Amino acid sequence: MVKIGQSIAAIDTPTLPLEQNWLEFSTYCNLGLIAGVDEVGRGALFGPVVAAAVILPDTNSLPGLLTTKIQDSKKLSENRRSQLARQIFDIAIDWKIGFATTAEIDSFNILQASLLAMKRAVLKLKVQPVLCLVDGNQPIKNLSLPQQTIVKGDSLSLTIASASIVAKVWRDELIIRLAKKYPMYDLERNKGYGSKKHLLALQNYGISPLHRKSFRPCQIDGKKYSK
Repeated sequence: MVKIGQSIAAIDTPTLPLEQNWLEFSTYCNLGLIAGVDEVGRGALFGPVVAAAVILPDTNSLPGLLTTKIQDSKKLSENRRSQLARQIFDIAIDWKIGFATTAEIDSFNILQASLLAMKRAVLKLKVQPVLCLVDGNQPIKNLSLPQQTIVKGDSLSLTIASASIVAKVWRDELIIRLAKKYPMYDLERNKGYGSKKHLLALQNYGISPLHRKSFRPCQIDGKKYSK
């Protein structure tokens, strides 16, 4: 993998101009097409874990995205995420979604399922990047492309931040559609995470077929899903 340790430390400072806060404008400048890879939904109790791989154009083509003050998707409002996602869709050279099902999460564990979702997203790309920047500290297993893991990558890499937003918007829209089938869990509001109303519904109704049985809050003895 590419070694970047000291380079990251050198540029991770708020005193630098906006564009220099992103690795694409320093460590990976002029390297070629880079894919940012991130996942969402690891901590949810319901639904798949979803990953996105995003390839943005060269840095000279990104002023509009930079001025939006893009950041980690979890720190943005729902409306802001949707606006940024549309902008990313418009300018991205390529972007793809991968996911791992609840059955795969229960079978492999959430970490391995997350890495599988990431791998699927990367392998769907029609444009091959020279490097994949992967959020976190775990490399994607058996990936033929060069990759670099970056802890807190969604605050250091513009492509990872973009992937985080795309994955979050895509997953949220999926959960909202599924909420119509399972209204008792208040999924439209909690997006599958363990809110008080969600946890109470699990006690009252049991788990649905799309709940993660390997997660402790979903391990409810004697409770079977009922409409």
